[in-house]
Amino acid sequence: LLASGNSAKLREIQSVIDQQRFQIIKQSEFNVPDVPETGTTFVENAIIKARHAAQLTGLPALADDSGIEVDALQGAPGVYSARYAGEHGADEANNTKLLSEMKNVNEEDRGARFQCVIVYMRHAGDPMPLICEGIWEGKILYDLAGSNGFGYDPLFFVPTHGCSSAQLDPAEKNRISHRAQALQKLISKLN
Repeated sequence: LLASGNSAKLREIQSVIDQQRFQIIKQSEFNVPDVPETGTTFVENAIIKARHAAQLTGLPALADDSGIEVDALQGAPGVYSARYAGEHGADEANNTKLLSEMKNVNEEDRGARFQCVIVYMRHAGDPMPLICEGIWEGKILYDLAGSNGFGYDPLFFVPTHGCSSAQLDPAEKNRISHRAQALQKLISKLN
């Protein structure tokens, strides 16, 4: 069971594990509501979401918590990435706020990374959930570029490919991203 209401995240996760022997079911198919993300770290939030979904369904649960950390902003927005501008999931407002915060930051100080933590809980009381992390290094652009992806993808420059994450072919993004890295680690632990 995927403990998320984010359909873009679900598509990315399914594209990485479709070739595997796992079936992902959205929590909405079991009428599981989102749970408040009250943790102060990606790990805490992912555990909160996975435990909540497992408690309400009795099924093993997979949860992701991810965000972007910007060096010039001392790691912000971090765990608050989805609600950086105030409202949860307001991508345009979040990107506008980040651009505003970065407007006077020099090129050499625009380092950033996407972080992703995936948690797999076998059951709600699982004392040793599987926890896997992925990190994707890049820089913050001066303007939005590209229309693929979601969230901060149009502002995240991928040095290895010379473009923004939103300019990458979705299949390529799902091969190299922070989420893909974390999922590949999880798949290898589950096999």
